[in-house]
Amino acid sequence: MLGNWDDLRLFLAVAREQSLSGAGKLVRLDPATLGRRMARVEKGLGATLFVKSPTGYALTEAGTQLLARAEAAEQAMRMATAGVSAPTDRLSGQIRIGAPDGCANYLLPQVCARLVAEHPELDIQIVALPRVFNLSRREADMAIGVSAPTAGRLVVQKIADYRLHLAAAESYLAAHDPIVGIADLQAHRLVGYIPDMIFDRELDYLAELGMTRVPMASNSVSVQVNMIRQGGGVGIVHDFSLPTTPGVKRILVDEVSLSRAFYLIRHADDRRNLRLSRFAEALAQGVRAEVAQLEAIT
Repeated sequence: MLGNWDDLRLFLAVAREQSLSGAGKLVRLDPATLGRRMARVEKGLGATLFVKSPTGYALTEAGTQLLARAEAAEQAMRMATAGVSAPTDRLSGQIRIGAPDGCANYLLPQVCARLVAEHPELDIQIVALPRVFNLSRREADMAIGVSAPTAGRLVVQKIADYRLHLAAAESYLAAHDPIVGIADLQAHRLVGYIPDMIFDRELDYLAELGMTRVPMASNSVSVQVNMIRQGGGVGIVHDFSLPTTPGVKRILVDEVSLSRAFYLIRHADDRRNLRLSRFAEALAQGVRAEVAQLEAIT
């Protein structure tokens, strides 16, 4: 039999990460200790839960059955504690935010720094990944997205609109033919997303301009901005990134002006969690104010 909730928690981490090293980082245990704990769980259940190989830990049929039950137990634990708050008006404890790296690099550091300064008992983790986060699997306590999901048991709150424009380094513009219209872009190197790694249709900016070839591409917004800053070419940038990117200027501002939005996404079961709700509101207000302040500088 399974010993306790802690064993179940560790099993969930290994099952989701499919490796001892990845799971160990989540639960703060070294891989060897975690491996011994999983061996003990298997012995107690009298079943093999994982197929171990050099590439990781894959679930067996028994492991898959336990995963479904463990996730149901995890869900029940969340519902049991929802709405229970500490007897203090201060935010505390660990909260993990998933966010696309444009938001994670240019907005969240300063917003979260202020929140931690105001609430010294608060620990904030920012997971910057260019993909959609699975809140049901607790990859994060909440996530920021560039589109509002329509499936799943989620609560979605619009945070703010933001603007994007074409931009290039002043050094690049000085060394190449003038860009006075969209048609001129055909003669210039473009910087943008790797086409088959665009995880949200809202990010397919260059397709809106009829551009199909991207000579310099990355799945990371910050890498794209650095490519542009180094004179790599012309690309779409967030206006809020420009104050921290000297030497880069917007071009064709009247011809190309895009607007997108950030959404705060939470699991529906967390609506009654007062601590997370209070943090979510503070985070949304902070991001909204930061976008407005940075865009006013450009």
